[in-house]
Amino acid sequence: MSVITTPTSSTTDAASAGSPEGPETLPDPLLDVERLTLGFAGLTALDEVSIAVRPGELLAVIGPNGAGKSSLFNCISGVYRAQKGTIRLGGTSIDALKPHQRTGLGIARTFQELALFEHQSVLDNLMTGRNVRMKHHAWADMLRLGPALRQELEGRGVVEDVIDFLDLAHVRHQPVAALPYGWRKRVVLGRALCSEPRVLLLDEPVAGMNQEETEDIARYLLDLKEERGLTQILVEHNLGVVLDIADRVVVLNFGRVIADGTPDEVADDPDVQAAYLGSHARD
Repeated sequence: MSVITTPTSSTTDAASAGSPEGPETLPDPLLDVERLTLGFAGLTALDEVSIAVRPGELLAVIGPNGAGKSSLFNCISGVYRAQKGTIRLGGTSIDALKPHQRTGLGIARTFQELALFEHQSVLDNLMTGRNVRMKHHAWADMLRLGPALRQELEGRGVVEDVIDFLDLAHVRHQPVAALPYGWRKRVVLGRALCSEPRVLLLDEPVAGMNQEETEDIARYLLDLKEERGLTQILVEHNLGVVLDIADRVVVLNFGRVIADGTPDEVADDPDVQAAYLGSHARD
């Protein structure tokens, strides 16, 4: 049973886009960032950044040091509030919403730092991803009455699906601290998936991993896109991964979008090459 949320319109939209009856049409963006401007003490972190992310798309955001990638993620997730511009999810502005409210609407995020409960089990850590979906009724929760029990069983079903998807069954009862780094990063991804996101923000998901661990995570991200239609935005320094799995790449430099296109188009863009010259693509 697949219980990770998938946008139901992506399949039909993709089919209509390839129809021979007329010109190609693209579905409306699921996440629309329009002319976002963010500054700190006179320094501009984002300068009228506009990005449209369509249902089921795996979009990579890259750029050299100080380009504004983390600031963009912080604005989308609600950690920062931009001075100008708007962010829409499914056509509705989320500018006034707090981070937990945005998570409740389906924006999940992984961070560079693991931030796991290391002395708790993998299962317990994954269950924390369900908190945003829990409707708390004190007496029903304590007595495990009908609504609370149904909610608990539903949440456990989501977690079990994520465990199967990420091949975590054999470590489900192990404390996270006992796992290798690459497996802990896998738990971080699983925790985000347990919130049933509509849009998944991935902040350096393969940072610090060896080749085998990197390939495992890249395969999971592709499976999320191809099998479950999950919309993903990826910030990642490993350009090999970006060019291999992204549908589209947006390049930021000094807070501005300097390129937006397919991986091949972006790789051949002279402005992108100039931005990265001597930087080794490290943030």
